[in-house]
Amino acid sequence: MTFISPPSTTRALEPDRRLSVAPMMDLTDRHCRYFLRLCAPHTLLYTEMVTTGALIHGDVDRHLRYDPSEHPVALQLGGSDPAALAHGARLAEDYGYDEVNLNVGCPSDRVQAGRFGACLLKEPDLVAECVRAMGAATALPITVKTRIGVDELDDYDHLARFVAQVRDAGCTSFVIHARKAWLKGLSPKENREIPPLNYERVYRLKADFPELEIVLNGGVRTLDEILAHRDRVDGVMIGREAYANPWALAHWDAALWGTAPPDRHAIVRALLPYVERGLSRGARLSHITRHVLNLFQGVPGARRWRRYLSENAWRPGVGPEVLETALTLVAADEPVVVLD
Repeated sequence: MTFISPPSTTRALEPDRRLSVAPMMDLTDRHCRYFLRLCAPHTLLYTEMVTTGALIHGDVDRHLRYDPSEHPVALQLGGSDPAALAHGARLAEDYGYDEVNLNVGCPSDRVQAGRFGACLLKEPDLVAECVRAMGAATALPITVKTRIGVDELDDYDHLARFVAQVRDAGCTSFVIHARKAWLKGLSPKENREIPPLNYERVYRLKADFPELEIVLNGGVRTLDEILAHRDRVDGVMIGREAYANPWALAHWDAALWGTAPPDRHAIVRALLPYVERGLSRGARLSHITRHVLNLFQGVPGARRWRRYLSENAWRPGVGPEVLETALTLVAADEPVVVLD
C-alpha cells in the first residue's frame, strides 16, 4: 500500500515555475488546488482570478483563504486601478501567497467592461503603473500573464515593447499565452481554441529578453511537448489538460522533479481527511468531488467511479464514505518502478 506524506506548508521565497497549472475560472478553487497538490507535489498552482472589486467590497476571507498545503500557490488578480491592485498585493502577502499575478489575458466581456484582462495589452503605460504600485506594496514576486496580441495589435514588436515597458516597472517573470485574443466576436472558450498558436513568438521573446523568466502557456498536452518547450523557455503552464487529466499532471510533475508519482488510490485516501474538515466547516461534498471525476481516466471502472460520485455526492448528509465506496469500483494502479 502506498501512502502520501502531507504536502509541505512552507511558503517559497521564489516559486519554481518550470511547471504550473493555469488560473481557470470556476475550476481552480481551493478544493481543486488541494486535490491537484496531492497529484503534483511541486507544480505551482494558481487561484482563479480574483478581482480587486471583490477584495474591496466582498468577503476577503472567502476569496483568499486556502489550505497551507497548497503551497506553492499564487494569487491572480484582475483589475486596472494601481491603488486597488496594490491593496490586493498587500492582502496576498498577509495571506501568505507565494506570488501575485496580474491578469492581462482574459478576453471575456466582463473583464472588458471593467477595463482589465486582455484589453490591458493595449495600455502598456497603465500596466506598468499597476505593476510598479503592486511591487511597492509587497515583497512578493509580481508576475504578469498575457497574450501574444489582441485585436489589431498582433505583431511581435508590440509584444516586445509591452514586455520591455512592464519589465522596467519591475516585473521579471511573464506567462505568455501563445495565442492572440479577439475582444469582439469570440467567446472565452473560442479564444482558447480559434486563434492559432504561435510558439515561435514566445521563443523569440525569450531570446530577446534572456534576463526575464518566460513561461509558455497554450495547447500543451504531453510531456514531450513540455520538454520541447523547456528547451526554449523557462517554464510551461498547463490549463484545461491538467484539469481534464490530473493523472497526466502527476506524471509530468514526477518527470520534471525526478520523483515517482503516487498511485491514484493513495491520492483519494489522502483527500479523505480534507473532505472531513471541509464538511465540518460547511462545504458540500459535491463541491469537492467534482474536481476528482477525471482521476481514473483510462482505468477499468473509471465510468463507474464518475457515475457513483455524480449520483451520490450531492445527497444531504453524505461524507467521505462516498469516496471510499467509489474507490472500490476502480482498479488499482500498476506498481511504479523507479530505476536508479
